[in-house]
Amino acid sequence: MTFIYVFSMALTVLSNVAYHFCQKEISVKANPLVSLFCTYATGMLVTAICFPFFYPGLNPVTAAKSLNWATFGLGVAIVGLELGFLLAYRAGWNLSLGALYSNVAVGLILLPIGIWFYHESFEWRHALGILLALSGLVLMAKKA
Repeated sequence: MTFIYVFSMALTVLSNVAYHFCQKEISVKANPLVSLFCTYATGMLVTAICFPFFYPGLNPVTAAKSLNWATFGLGVAIVGLELGFLLAYRAGWNLSLGALYSNVAVGLILLPIGIWFYHESFEWRHALGILLALSGLVLMAKKA
């Protein structure tokens, strides 16, 4: 395993934990869209600070020429993700179960997409994992 293989997943996990903790801690008095605006302003600042460390001599204008529709689609998806979790936590979802429920559901939706569009493999153990994940969603569901 390479360093970047392990580091990338560790960064993802740690950032995801921080993400959900911070989402849950956003003041209920804060306007969700103003909060998101400030969140993205902070993200832009952090990204700009990181440019010289990760890509010395990078010209962002030149680099932007290689972008496609997916970059902008991701921006729309991120706003939906952020707003969705912010509203979910305000609606009463628990920090522990809200994220888990969402991630299991996302995994179940991405599985056929990965198979059909990206020709990823599918084995019997994946089917067993799907059954376990669905069972988990049923067990986690709130009683009516």
